[in-house]
Amino acid sequence: MSLLQHVVRQDPFAELSCFRGEFYSCLTRRADALFELADAVLCADGPVRSLVELSLVGEHRRGHGGLYDALSAGRVDVARLRRALATVPLPRAADGRLVLAADLTCWLRPNAHTSPQRILCHTYGRGKDQHIPVPGWPYSVICALETGRSSWTAPLDALRLAPGDDAATVTAGQMRELVERLISAGQWRDGDPEILIVVDAGYDVPRLAFLLRDLPVQVLGRMRSDRVLRRAVPPREPGARGRPPRHGGEFVFGDPNTWGAPDEQTVTTTRLYGTATARAWDRLHPRLTHRSAWTSQLGALPVIEGTVIHLQVEHLPSGATPKPVWLWWSGTDATTVDVDRLWQAFLRRFDIEHTFRLFKQTLGWTCPKIRTPEAADRWTWLIIVAFTQLRLARPLAADLRRPWEKPTPPDRLTPARVRRDFRHLRPKAACPAEAPKSSRPGPGRPPGRRNNQPTARYDVHIVRKPGPSKRRTTKSTTPRPRRTG
Repeated sequence: MSLLQHVVRQDPFAELSCFRGEFYSCLTRRADALFELADAVLCADGPVRSLVELSLVGEHRRGHGGLYDALSAGRVDVARLRRALATVPLPRAADGRLVLAADLTCWLRPNAHTSPQRILCHTYGRGKDQHIPVPGWPYSVICALETGRSSWTAPLDALRLAPGDDAATVTAGQMRELVERLISAGQWRDGDPEILIVVDAGYDVPRLAFLLRDLPVQVLGRMRSDRVLRRAVPPREPGARGRPPRHGGEFVFGDPNTWGAPDEQTVTTTRLYGTATARAWDRLHPRLTHRSAWTSQLGALPVIEGTVIHLQVEHLPSGATPKPVWLWWSGTDATTVDVDRLWQAFLRRFDIEHTFRLFKQTLGWTCPKIRTPEAADRWTWLIIVAFTQLRLARPLAADLRRPWEKPTPPDRLTPARVRRDFRHLRPKAACPAEAPKSSRPGPGRPPGRRNNQPTARYDVHIVRKPGPSKRRTTKSTTPRPRRTG
């Protein structure tokens, strides 16, 4: 680290100004309008409800026409912006390792018939089995997590899924590029603990670990409660004939008779969940078959061994009946310290949900009615940059609380409270955007002439799983365990 970088790391205002200058350098077209649009998101009073209302914010010195023109015709050097985000100081876990969480969030556009590349997104209903697919743009977002109870994360990358993309393959490539950028930026060096990647049950965890096996990472994720894994092959008896088996006995998540004695077990008392009991079984792997799409190009199907952790808590903060959580870790020979560290790191994965809620409800990520997906990508990167500036301004912000709110220590301010004071911090930071030049609006369409070139309309793409489709007329009351990976 150079002397200048060391000085910047010591001064929060210098660090914030340095990032703002680098962000401005990443804007290659309509730079001033895009930069002031990000400042308007940070300095607006209250949540962002409409895109055009941001032109009325004092920090945005241009008109509403320039605002929409910046999103539709502006340009952002995404590769350089990703490298800039990787160089910003990142939060770390208690043992000093980087913890990255990946998840999908959707920008729902059900009525945008003129917007291309929309996909049916899975949404959660209020009732049981009320999951309705809604057209929209799904984004894969990766954030760095910090230790302890917090609503802060560090968004590092976002990628929109195009029609036909496989979420696991796209996330693996996205995660690989991010880890390589973090290593190039000096966030991880030889001798540091391996980076921990935490995902939810929507991802195939063994597949993700297999695709990232050549990187210094560990993968931790939740598995469905109806999975069936296999044990390691027992030692071959002398004189046995035939081909040696590749899989041992079954480990059925729903059948405790197949579990056996755990290799490690811990009992921890927590304030939110009461007594948390974690049991771990070593060297369990899914039995892969040639029907698996992601292994169709391999000559021999791999055996991906890992550690299975069964977590059972006493109660939930909401009062609902707790269900056991099954976790799979790509490492083996886990100790009691590792078991406690892993299930607590998985609980921190839900901090990314706070970030998604702030994006949508406070920063107005899904409020604009943007037509093209390219403009949606620019707006998404502006929101990520705005949140990063809030994180850099975290040690500088004062607590401007409402009369009915309780006082909060400076180190416990939420992102929404830091945003309240950003308008007072902005004059002290660098602002490379230039003042707007005087101009006149265009003539527009002549009066009385209709638009004879209607906008093209696009169909919604449906995500289909590989293989023949099977339609079930009745829902089984006794579902069978999944015996394949």
